[in-house]
Amino acid sequence: MKLATFRTHTGTRCVRVEDADTIVDLGAPDLGVLLADGNWRQRVKLPGTQLSSEGSFAPAVPHPSKVICVGLNYRHHIAEMGRAMPTHPTLFAKFAEALIGATDPIALPPESAGADWEAELAIIIGKPVRRASAGEAADAIAGFSILNDITMRDWQYRTTQWLQGKSFEATTPLGPFMVTPDELPGGCEPALQLSCSVNNERVQEANTADLVFGPIDLIRYISTIVTLKPGDVIATGTPGGVGHAEDPPRHLNHGDVVVTKIEGLGELWNVVQAA
Repeated sequence: MKLATFRTHTGTRCVRVEDADTIVDLGAPDLGVLLADGNWRQRVKLPGTQLSSEGSFAPAVPHPSKVICVGLNYRHHIAEMGRAMPTHPTLFAKFAEALIGATDPIALPPESAGADWEAELAIIIGKPVRRASAGEAADAIAGFSILNDITMRDWQYRTTQWLQGKSFEATTPLGPFMVTPDELPGGCEPALQLSCSVNNERVQEANTADLVFGPIDLIRYISTIVTLKPGDVIATGTPGGVGHAEDPPRHLNHGDVVVTKIEGLGELWNVVQAA
């Protein structure tokens, strides 16, 4: 099932996306609000009012209480960088103000000359969970979405802490919708082809089966630290092919088109726009 936050002329609505022309209102203002209802799995199956498809997708969850990101989490990427496989996930945070919709412009801040792409599988939490067992972690997964962790490298590497390069406002597309695990090969541990293109040039390609720490491991680890709540987002990390690793480094410029795809989850299509 595909669920999303859809912009209409009267505001946002949480919807079930049945096909390109069939979008059904589920009676909540956004997906995060729907997921906070403990009965959301039943609500999404009910008939609803069909909406006009004239609109756009907002961030799948517009106002998550937490966006937690994972660094260095693809085996091939770690190996090509000559690093040892990590024994624990590398975690950092992103603020909700960074999130944009599936076709919104990526705001290129005038303060940075180092904008870079990072295609990622995103986990969306569907129920509160703390110190989760493997079974509880799987049950807490509402679904999966696509995220591109657009990063200002010059700000990221000003210090050893990454947050300042990861949280520039209106830079991180999330969407277009959330797909529930039952529709994906591998379910809660999906094996999906992921790619990122810049101006029609393929720059990243991998399969999410190459993750060192999969969704269940990440939820168990993070929920040891803090309660994960409905609508929280976990960005699971990016594979090789980022611009900063090229020689010389390559960064995004005004007018560049970034397309991020994950098998079964759709695509993000975003133009870089000078802020």
